[in-house]
Amino acid sequence: MTTSTNGMLKMSELAERSGVSAATIKHYLREGLLGNEDDVLRTSRNMAYYPPEFVERVRLIKRLQEERMIELEDRILELAIEARETGRISRAKVRDTYEVPQNVLDRLEELGVLTPTARGYDADDVAIIEAISRFRAGGYEEAIGFTVYDTLRYRKALEPLVEEEVRVLLDRLAGKVDTERAVSIISSGAEPLRELIGAMHSKLLLAELRRQRGLD
Repeated sequence: MTTSTNGMLKMSELAERSGVSAATIKHYLREGLLGNEDDVLRTSRNMAYYPPEFVERVRLIKRLQEERMIELEDRILELAIEARETGRISRAKVRDTYEVPQNVLDRLEELGVLTPTARGYDADDVAIIEAISRFRAGGYEEAIGFTVYDTLRYRKALEPLVEEEVRVLLDRLAGKVDTERAVSIISSGAEPLRELIGAMHSKLLLAELRRQRGLD
């Protein structure tokens, strides 16, 4: 593979390194998801070079889309990217992006489900707010009994699971790998674990629904 122009990449090279098709990357570019147009060096009408940092950004965008298993609206995708890269998103930007009433956000914060700081919400907070927004859009409304207090049921169920998970991880990794490697292993397992728990919950939920409705 040959890089050109002080380490910048052709589109074909960017696609190869990121594992994402050129057509998809061009869509990201059109939607402004890869940053400022000034970052792109255009040497002719049909030739351009892209900074190597775009590789990780393209991978992140693709991963965020796959985690949610839907096509995210570009404004929501952009916010999720910002949360992952900068660590925090302002309260104002979150309010402008998601159709979640302020009183709902306030109650979730009071319950400790959301834990914003003066700098705003972290990436997990943004993911929770996105989920609440999608729940409400799908009909999970207070008018038929669904409230923010339902989140406490999930937290109560998850807390002992998390305590056991951390204990098992520490026991298995203690003395076997150094601290840096242990952090890397735990970090790399976060997203697959999220997917595993979500898939198992979905499977159990549908099975229990069929059982209670006498469909089995």
